[in-house]
Amino acid sequence: MKEIEDLIKKAKRFLRTAELALNDGDYDSCVSRCYYAMFFMAEAVLLTKGLKASSHKGVISLFGRHFVKTGVFKKDLGKSLNDAYDTRQTGDYGVGFTVTNEEAKSMLETAKNFVYEVKSYLERRSK
Repeated sequence: MKEIEDLIKKAKRFLRTAELALNDGDYDSCVSRCYYAMFFMAEAVLLTKGLKASSHKGVISLFGRHFVKTGVFKKDLGKSLNDAYDTRQTGDYGVGFTVTNEEAKSMLETAKNFVYEVKSYLERRSK
């Protein structure tokens, strides 16, 4: 499905942008791009079941309900998406709160893992 492929490409592009932001010391932008890479992958996997949501929380909820609670993905993957959402909120909207280098590095690794796990599932599923 072309839409799934497009979301995967976008997620990969956002991970590259997150790395650039991290290396530039822009930790807020790094965590934002990390979250969106994860969000796009969650949207992609939801499409395999014909599911869409009109909000970020809706995507996160559907991902948890249809892919974490059913055992397709481990609970920590669902938790990482929720945590990424919260950290992105701080990075995008927080005033007086800043994302640290350590938080940004950790989130980048988490996002890479999330994208890898979901992409691997999608590849296995399409065979």
